[in-house]
Amino acid sequence: MQLIRLFDCLEDVQVWIKDRRGRYVWVNRAFLTNYAINEEVPFAALGEVQGKTDYDLCPLYLADQYEADDQQVLAGRVVENRIELVGQLDGSAAWSVTNKMPLQARNGVVIGTAGMTWRLREQDAAIGCGTRFGAVLNHLRDHYREPITNSQLARLAGLSVRAFERQFLAAFRAPPQQYLRKLRLRMACHALVFSSQSIVEVALDCGFADQSHFTREFRRHFGRTPRDYRAWQARPRAVPIIKSGVPNQ
Repeated sequence: MQLIRLFDCLEDVQVWIKDRRGRYVWVNRAFLTNYAINEEVPFAALGEVQGKTDYDLCPLYLADQYEADDQQVLAGRVVENRIELVGQLDGSAAWSVTNKMPLQARNGVVIGTAGMTWRLREQDAAIGCGTRFGAVLNHLRDHYREPITNSQLARLAGLSVRAFERQFLAAFRAPPQQYLRKLRLRMACHALVFSSQSIVEVALDCGFADQSHFTREFRRHFGRTPRDYRAWQARPRAVPIIKSGVPNQ
């Protein structure tokens, strides 16, 4: 089990361990940064993910898919190199390669599941909550560093600005500019954890006006400065123990 700490070194591969009830016991840093912000709640630390299920982290249509998978894996089936939709940093779902396996106690009883997933680069496509916003999500993903107006996004969706804002809010439970701000913060979390860029470089590369603007927004969402966040995520983390399907606390 000590070897799972090596998975924190993987920048683009999400790795996790769940108990029999589908609750997360341990996830690597790539997983944490992928779910850095969810409706204003920062999943920035392992303790804030432990005990949660996919229904707490993902759209319903994805959570249902993952739950069905887990039941098969708990029954002893191994998932190898399957292509499926997985939630991404920008709130969309992208085609990814996933592997899952059952975890057994010494007596052979299956006590949980483990898995990993990474994006299928050859299929550079994103699918959001409905095909109407596919082009919008792709544009946000590719141009989040740049100024983006609602008018630009409305044209991509083939809607008037007012209709676009209303339908986007209904689909993603956030106005377009708030969604964009969250995306920039997610990308900033990723850079702070996995790159050696300075704070000002991260700020500018993720679409913020300057370091002060970045620090202010980051502190508002995470309750700590980008520098403190980077130091916090660099700390050694505990290795989980699964006993009777219940994670250690």
